[in-house]
Amino acid sequence: MTGRVTTFGAELRRMRMEAGLSLAQLGELLHYSKGHLSKIENGSKSPSPELARQSDAALGAQGALVSLVAGRPSDTEPPETASDEDEVWLMSMSPDGVNWFHPVNRREALTLTTSSLIGFGLSSQGMAATARQPAAVEVFRTMFEQARNLGQTASPGVVLPAAIAQTHVLRGLALQAPAGIREEFLMLGARFAEYAGWMAQESGNSRAALWWTAKAVDMAAAGNDHDLAVYALVRRALVTLYREDAAQTIELARQAQVRKDTPPRIRGLAAQREAQGHALAGDYDACMRSLDRARELLGHGSGRPEPSVLGTMNLTDPVSMVTGWCLYELGRPKEAGEILDAEVARIHPDALRSRARYGVRQALAHASAGQVEHACALTERLLAITDVVASATITADLRRLARVLSRWHTNPSVRDLYPALTASLRSPEV
Repeated sequence: MTGRVTTFGAELRRMRMEAGLSLAQLGELLHYSKGHLSKIENGSKSPSPELARQSDAALGAQGALVSLVAGRPSDTEPPETASDEDEVWLMSMSPDGVNWFHPVNRREALTLTTSSLIGFGLSSQGMAATARQPAAVEVFRTMFEQARNLGQTASPGVVLPAAIAQTHVLRGLALQAPAGIREEFLMLGARFAEYAGWMAQESGNSRAALWWTAKAVDMAAAGNDHDLAVYALVRRALVTLYREDAAQTIELARQAQVRKDTPPRIRGLAAQREAQGHALAGDYDACMRSLDRARELLGHGSGRPEPSVLGTMNLTDPVSMVTGWCLYELGRPKEAGEILDAEVARIHPDALRSRARYGVRQALAHASAGQVEHACALTERLLAITDVVASATITADLRRLARVLSRWHTNPSVRDLYPALTASLRSPEV
């Protein structure tokens, strides 16, 4: 006997009628028109992920409706990389800011006409002398913190070339350094590489993000620190999160929590990411359990010195902020907006990227809860910031916000905002 395939529209209609709600009543709960919901139920229109999550929450479906709206499949395996010994990095920088990076093997590099290239750098002797100086490690550590600060106030295109260059210099210094300092250079190089991966994702290039994350893991392992390999699972889970692949996000985040000797901070960040995956899947209880675990783990110190803290440093209470994020995905925008209002207000004014990321999510929650004027006021203040940080991941939420606001296209606040919002979305990506 073959089972019938259940469609979202048919299941929505069944659950709505079971709950004793008319189309108009459900539309009032979800802030969608009766006509729109009718088209969803009869299959003439496909549901958005937002509608699926809000319907699931309103009807107490416990993820059943969300599961009928498939997320995009993910490919989270990083591209293959050559070994450091056989790898040469080529980079082109043009005056208009359009840059490219390409790793090649040494044999390919030797086929280039060297007379047409202008080389620069230290002699082998000078490189070795620099590599023996412990003070150089501290200078590069300061440079890394400055790069992270710059990443909060500038586009990825401004930060990424410098992060790549510093990664290259540090791996070169590591080859010349004595044992103790060598590990320090490699770990700092790994942090620059991991940050390059994040900036690559912010620029919209997931493949490059995975490549740099894999490079960071290799450099850290060479420096006898294997914690970054675990954190790389959390970073890969971020790629799948933005691809709306709940199952892969949960699986990768769980893998990062298996080893008990992993620092509590990394396991706490992994628990947060798992919560976000459960939220995508519409599983409220599993999401809240993961957030509770994250709060417990992030309340502990790592027990060992770190050159720089992994993960965001700009949130006063990251678990509360992620709770607001998750509640939106769980179809509870009003609750999400209340938490995000409090947490976004606590972000430092100079942390533009964090303010834009969570501020857009805050506006999205208010718009989905029907608080349209407030959402428009929030968005108007954010657009100047989103243009500066030029983030592909933030832009994805801005597009979601534009779709939600389009349901109130006759509202004066929406009409006033739309020219600036659409202009921001049309801006060329980094």
